[in-house]
Amino acid sequence: MKEFIAFIKKEFYHIFRDRRTLLVLFGMPLAQLLLFGYAITTEVTNADLAVYNQSSGQFTNQLVDKLVSSDFFNLTENVHSKDEMMDVFRKSKAKIIVVIPPDFEQKFNRREAQIQLIADGSDPNLASILTNSATGIIMTWMKGHAGNAMQIETINNEVRWHYNPELKSVSMFVPGVITIILMLVSAMLSSISITREKELGTIEILYVSPLKPVTIIIGKLVPFIILSIFNAAFILLMAYIIFSVPVNGSIMLLLLESLLFIITALSLGVLISTVSETQQTALMLSLFGLMLPTILLSGFIFPISSMPLPLQIISNVIPAKWFLIIIKDIMLKGVGIMYVWKETLVLVGMTIGLIGLSIKKYNIRLQ
Repeated sequence: MKEFIAFIKKEFYHIFRDRRTLLVLFGMPLAQLLLFGYAITTEVTNADLAVYNQSSGQFTNQLVDKLVSSDFFNLTENVHSKDEMMDVFRKSKAKIIVVIPPDFEQKFNRREAQIQLIADGSDPNLASILTNSATGIIMTWMKGHAGNAMQIETINNEVRWHYNPELKSVSMFVPGVITIILMLVSAMLSSISITREKELGTIEILYVSPLKPVTIIIGKLVPFIILSIFNAAFILLMAYIIFSVPVNGSIMLLLLESLLFIITALSLGVLISTVSETQQTALMLSLFGLMLPTILLSGFIFPISSMPLPLQIISNVIPAKWFLIIIKDIMLKGVGIMYVWKETLVLVGMTIGLIGLSIKKYNIRLQ
């Protein structure tokens, strides 16, 4: 154990002596946090829709059919109470809920009808697009049932956004930036660190030491795990100070989930180092092999539901997708582990698989 602790101390010394590593570790997160604090508008299709229809009859069913028949919405839930509505949001089963009040048809004929649109504001751009789309579809349906032009204003749409009522775009981008930074920085630094030892030939010296190869790899990753946790806490603090982004859920749960994702990213970095002979190769694989999939296929910028089916399937193997769901749910929705346990298990499975594959490849190289 003393040798292992001494080895970890040596790795810390190496990290703190390299100013470029410190710049990547702490400078890039703050720069990206500021740069990504702007809105990006995207086209949306097949968004998950829930309906709370309190008025029975063919009349309201026609309105629901009109919404579902469009390319914008996919009906996933029919709720029957306000508690079910909130549960649908917490479990991310719908992005928008259409609430049809009782006696809708009678009030429609008296020009007193109202329809409420409740959207998940954790993604403000998506919420705005969905509410505008739903409003347009409802207006089109209304014109088809209006007896004359004066009845066009029969329905008064009431729109409400949950979890982000002010529709601040930074509330969507900060969780995404944290995900990207933890993935790229952790994977990149771990892969470069191990590859540098290989390139200089010093890792063979370590392998003949009393420490086992697996212990050496773990020892090289422990400093990055600790620094990445501080990195995540630093980003959250800056997001709160600069942009007033809240953490509505448990901070401890958020940090534990971040730790799991960091270990996943570090395991991916170790795997990259097994196929890289030089630091440049490791850097290229870490940046270009991970950056584009993490940004484009995680749901950070573009909704996954709007992607072609092959890309939706591929996105399931991107660890950032699952962590982005977790961090948004904890930060913005304030949910606990009961609502993100499935995503957590996916990350645990990915981590175990990556660690096992990395150890197997290193054992092959040592034979």
